[in-house]
Parts: sequence; structure tokens; C-alpha cells
Amino acid sequence: MHKDNNVLTGKIIGAGIEVHRSLGPGLLESAYQRCLARELEIQGITYKYEWPLPLEYKGVRIAGGYRMDLLVEGRVMVEVKAVSVLAPIHDAQLLTYMRLRRVGLGLLMNFNEVVLKDGIRRKILDVD
Repeated sequence: MHKDNNVLTGKIIGAGIEVHRSLGPGLLESAYQRCLARELEIQGITYKYEWPLPLEYKGVRIAGGYRMDLLVEGRVMVEVKAVSVLAPIHDAQLLTYMRLRRVGLGLLMNFNEVVLKDGIRRKILDVD
């Protein structure tokens, strides 16, 4: 993993901690998504919000309306959750999105934790 990716994920996590410190747990996922996007903007970190996720099956593009929460600097996918417990399906969802978009690094962030760092998972996928 490239050193710059470690720096970037550190900045994303720091932005998430700032949002969590300000708001605490218990809000809707969409509120955390928007606030995290705003915090990234404040910090000068580029991102795409609710970026369309193309789905193709055997040569046919499927219109499913899938969107990734955040794509940060074109290289880190961030999936925001506000659930009582992260389940294996949440990890699988992030990995599937990463594979479909060919992004090798992802963060799963569950804002419904007392301490945000307990709800963060980093995923690496070989997309070459």
C-alpha cells in the first residue's frame, strides 16, 4: 500500500472523528454522509458524493441506481453506516462496490458507536 494512501485514509478518519465528536451517535446515515462530505470540503480534500456505481452483467448495463457514498481523491471509497452493529454484509457491500468501481482501498465507517474508531474498518482489494 502506497504511503500517500495511508496519509489520505488518516485524513478521512480524522474528518470522520471530527464529525462524530460534533454530532455523536444516533443520527441517520444520510446526515453523517453529508456532514463527512462537508468536513472533507473544509479540509480541502476532493471527493465525489453519491457517485453512480455502474452495474454490468454479461454485457448489459443494469439500471439499479447504486451509488457509493463517497469516493475520496479518486482512490478511497468510503461507505458510511449508522447501525447498531457492523455485520459481514456491510463488509461484503463495500468490497463489491470497490470491485465494481475498481478501487483498491475502502473505509467502512459506522457512526453509531460511542467511539468512532471502534466502528472503522479498512479494506484493501487487488484490482489489477
